[in-house]
Amino acid sequence: MPSRTLLTGASLADAALLTHTEQGRAWPVLVWAPGPGVRMVSSAVLGGGIGERAWVLNAQVPPGYTRLDPVAHLRDLAVGAGLEGAGVGLMTAASVTDRCHAVDGGVRAVVTAGIGVRGWAAAPEVGGVPAPRPGTINIIVSLPVPLTDAALVNAVATATEAKVQALVELGADASGTPTDAVCVAAPVATAGNGTDAEPFAGPRSLWGGRLARAVHTATRAACAGLIAAENADRTRRRP
Repeated sequence: MPSRTLLTGASLADAALLTHTEQGRAWPVLVWAPGPGVRMVSSAVLGGGIGERAWVLNAQVPPGYTRLDPVAHLRDLAVGAGLEGAGVGLMTAASVTDRCHAVDGGVRAVVTAGIGVRGWAAAPEVGGVPAPRPGTINIIVSLPVPLTDAALVNAVATATEAKVQALVELGADASGTPTDAVCVAAPVATAGNGTDAEPFAGPRSLWGGRLARAVHTATRAACAGLIAAENADRTRRRP
């Protein structure tokens, strides 16, 4: 269970870092709890799809995680953190402590990254399963303006494009890992923030462009050191 509870209402930049115990060891859990009045779209195993969500939890688990009940596990972690209502639960074997944050025009992005197992999305089908290694690029984005359902889906595509751009620029020769996940959050449309939700979130729209730049910056920061370390290790191994 996470080591302590937390208050809701924090911005994504102030997401709390808690801990949970798995396989006899403490592992970090990143928790963002904006509270009610937020709509999210996510590919997460817990709380995925589109709907109002009150929190996001990104839990680091051991490499080679073997539990077959990730949804129940994430729910237990949420309860232990004092989180209530519907939320989004993510998992990763990558370092959550080494998260990277970026802001562009009011859009905030937090990325945790591991790229030990990566490749191109449209790679040919092959037999066998690669040995477990730290992986997964989890992207959490917060916008200050409401988005329509279509724009929320568009925002996921834009975030993914920005992630791939960062990887290609770093020379990763991959579009991501097999287990990458995205969560995009935006406020519910009210009289206080404008009742008309933004209809677009593509990379050339105002808010989509800001989202893309924030995700790109955070992804580059999260992956640059990992790729540099790989290159240095490769150099050392050369005869």
